[in-house]
Amino acid sequence: MHESSYLTGKKFFDTYTKHLVNFTVVEIGSQNVNGALRDHRPENCFAYVGLDLCEGNGVDIVLSDLYKFPLENHSCDVVISSSVFEHAEMFWVSFLESLRILKPNGLLYCNVPSSWDMFHRHPVDCWRFFPDAAKGLQTWARYNGINVAVLETFVAPAKGVYGNATDWVAVFLKDERYINKFQNRILDSLTDYSEYINGYRFPANERFQHGWNHPNAFSGE
Repeated sequence: MHESSYLTGKKFFDTYTKHLVNFTVVEIGSQNVNGALRDHRPENCFAYVGLDLCEGNGVDIVLSDLYKFPLENHSCDVVISSSVFEHAEMFWVSFLESLRILKPNGLLYCNVPSSWDMFHRHPVDCWRFFPDAAKGLQTWARYNGINVAVLETFVAPAKGVYGNATDWVAVFLKDERYINKFQNRILDSLTDYSEYINGYRFPANERFQHGWNHPNAFSGE
């Protein structure tokens, strides 16, 4: 896990989970490789379940199928996935499976490389994600009858040794009816355009007023 994705994962927990009580986290792709999001597990997290395709540090359940999670419907509060969907040939299927196990008021956090010139098979390397990917996944979920809302999305600039690897970040709420349960966004804590590219916040506020057709870009457009 490279530095920017590691730090953004911490920002997700700090922003979205402080007010939750005894919540359950499921991490997709949980093996600890140069750091893991489990490092940021909050004290108020009741259970943390790591899923991966192979045994390893941080893995609680080994998956036989990337597209089927051996967990009940509506069984967890938070699903997190960092540097995984680029390795899934059908990431949209994994996306729907993540939503299946979430409670109606549950959150899905995704972090995927946006630009990276390194080819990294694990076991395959298929995709890079641009800002509108969040809108596309929201449309896909609603097409399948799930009232998903994108709470925010942005591209985080590269940091650390992987200096050319930018991260696409998105936070989804499984059912938009619970929007009032989550007031804060990671974007609200980012102070200037050097910390993000193409920021979209839902609902909009005084700082993030633009919609999908004109996101708040790093250039200030």
